[in-house]
Amino acid sequence: MTKKAIVFDNSGTLLERFRVIKDVSTCEFITNINSLDLIDSCINAALVVLQFNTSRLKDMDENMQISDFVLENDIEFEISYSSTDVSKEDIVAIFEKDNAVLKDISDTFPLLKERVPNMELCNGSAVIVDIEEEKIAYTITSAGQLFSGVKDTIAKLQDNDIDVFIASGDRSGAIKMLADITGIPKDHAFPTANTQRKAEIVGNLQDEGYKVMMVGDGPNDVLAFQQADSAVLTIEQHDGEFPEKLSDYADFVIEEISEVLEIDF
Repeated sequence: MTKKAIVFDNSGTLLERFRVIKDVSTCEFITNINSLDLIDSCINAALVVLQFNTSRLKDMDENMQISDFVLENDIEFEISYSSTDVSKEDIVAIFEKDNAVLKDISDTFPLLKERVPNMELCNGSAVIVDIEEEKIAYTITSAGQLFSGVKDTIAKLQDNDIDVFIASGDRSGAIKMLADITGIPKDHAFPTANTQRKAEIVGNLQDEGYKVMMVGDGPNDVLAFQQADSAVLTIEQHDGEFPEKLSDYADFVIEEISEVLEIDF
C-alpha cells in the first residue's frame, strides 16, 4: 500500500492570517495587501522573518534601532521569500546601515489587536528589506486564528493513515505552537521554510516512498506545487478570489480546508 502525506502551508491555509504592515518611510499602515504580493511588486526585496516573540518589545526602548536589537541580541532570522537572490550576509549588511526603530514594529500592535481581539496564534514580526535601496522598507506584525474545520480535518486525515506535515515560512515558535494545537507531530512541522525549502520537503517525502499532496495559497508554494504529486490551492483566505500566479500549478481548487478529504490522490 502506497504511503500518503499531505503538506500544508500555514498562513492562509490552516490559519486565517491578519497582518498589519507599516511603511517605514511614510508611517502608513497597510492591512489589505499580502506581504508576498508587496514583495513581488518590488524590483528587489526580501521578507525577513525575525525569530523572537514580540512580547519582548514591551521592555525595550522603542527608539532602539531594529538593526541593533537584532544584531546585539543575536536574534535569528530567515529569508522567507524574496524577489531576487539574496544571502543572510547581504541582509546583515543592510541591517547595519538602516535606521528603522522598534517603534516601527510596536506601532502596529494596537491595530492588530483591534483586528484579532481573540487571537489564537501570534506569528510575530518580520521586515521587508528593499535590497536595491539597502533599507528596511516595511515592518510586519501578524496574528491568526485557525480556520474552522482544521483540527477535525487533520484528525480525519490521520485516522485514514495519511501523514500530515506543515511547511511554513513562519517563525519556529509559532509553528511549534500550531503543531501542538492541531495534533501534528513536532518533527512533521518545518518552520521558516522558503519557496525552495518547501519543494525540498515534498521531494524528501517522495524519496521516502510517499505520494504527496501539497496544499497552499501563496506564490511561495509554487515550487512545492510543481514537485508534489497533487497540488491543491485553497482560496479561503482570499474570499474566493483566484490567485492568478498559482492558477497554472494547481490540480484542485478548494474553498474550505475540509475539502481535501474528498480528493483522492
